[in-house]
Amino acid sequence: MEALAGLGIFIAALLALLATGLPVSFATGLIAIVGTALFLSPDAISQLATLSFSQSSHFVLTVVPLFILMGEALAATGIGRDLFHAAQLWLRRIPGALAVSTVFACTGFAAVCGSSAVTAATIGAMSVPEMMKRGYDRRLAVGSAAAGGTLGILIPPSVVMIVYGVLTETSIGDLFIAGLLPGLMLSGMLSATIILLVLRRPSMAPAVTEPSSLAERMRSLKVVGPVMALASLVLGSIYLGIATPTEAGAVGAAGALLIAVLGGDLRWPVFTGILAKTVKTTAMFMLLLISGFFASFMLARLGIPQGMADLLLGLDVPGWMLIVLIMLLMVLMGMFMDALSVVVIMVPIFFPTILKLGYDPVWFGIIVTINVEIAAISPPIGFNLFVLRSIVPGIDYEDVVRGSLIFIIPLLVGILALIMFPEIALFLPRQAH
Repeated sequence: MEALAGLGIFIAALLALLATGLPVSFATGLIAIVGTALFLSPDAISQLATLSFSQSSHFVLTVVPLFILMGEALAATGIGRDLFHAAQLWLRRIPGALAVSTVFACTGFAAVCGSSAVTAATIGAMSVPEMMKRGYDRRLAVGSAAAGGTLGILIPPSVVMIVYGVLTETSIGDLFIAGLLPGLMLSGMLSATIILLVLRRPSMAPAVTEPSSLAERMRSLKVVGPVMALASLVLGSIYLGIATPTEAGAVGAAGALLIAVLGGDLRWPVFTGILAKTVKTTAMFMLLLISGFFASFMLARLGIPQGMADLLLGLDVPGWMLIVLIMLLMVLMGMFMDALSVVVIMVPIFFPTILKLGYDPVWFGIIVTINVEIAAISPPIGFNLFVLRSIVPGIDYEDVVRGSLIFIIPLLVGILALIMFPEIALFLPRQAH
């Protein structure tokens, strides 16, 4: 019970600092430093400096700015528009064609991005106004973009998976490969949800009436072909063991810049903007990761992760119920902070429990990723909700929330499927070894 009380105090202090407007990284680091001085020893603070240097200089973290650069470079081009247009042409006969096209475009863009927010913003900025112009229900329009954007952190490459891999010493390559089938599964589930909604209420999505020729559809594939080729090159090289994730990230970043150059989108102001966003996002990522290491150090020295593992394992309940309890806590935390913060703070606390229960770390990494996907579209602080609210004119926050809530159901069904059939996530990594 001491471990539970310690965890409760830590979370309460964190939420209290967040309520003051302090960024998550500063709040987490401050609690860790003060906690180390009060409950361990003031001399132990020097170990935090050593820890921050040793962990932040880890070679595997080189992959982070590379994948961020790849996503930012493609986001600055017209690739998102081309993906949406191609999906629209090929899926035009499906009920809710434009909303389903939004999910498919997000799926394609997620394979070369790694960020939920960037995926939602890039595709949503063009698809939501187009759907609203065609008479689509505004909540369906914005909800499909917000939910589709969540695939940005499940379909590899994924910054969240990189953080999880670093924190738990799990192979990032295995995590990337493991996320592919669940990502495609959830893409299908989100699309099926849209189709069912439109079949129930056809007025939500007027049918697309403009004809399209086979030649036009084939031309659309040529436009998005380079992006799919880049995604296949990055993921295929990892799957076949030709390249490490870091090497694949370098190829992906170079390929993204080449696509931007050949498309005529990489003018000097655009290029400097891409670099500035990459540096800013990477700095934010590293600061958050270091503060998470601080918190993990303090909590581990206080015995809280081990104590929580003993407490949970002492409960007379099946292992899957403990998984559900952990997931619920993660979703609740994700309602008040971004996905990376949830992973950095919560995973080190509960990972010992997962290992003692005998669950595969790669499988749990996919479960965690889907959990933070749910949090990204859950009020009050779901990050994708605010992204869509800020980039789409004429949409209020209530529309974004109401439009997104229905899509939590297929994400929950996806988690249930992974709990019942772990091989959905583990099949490809096992084939790669």
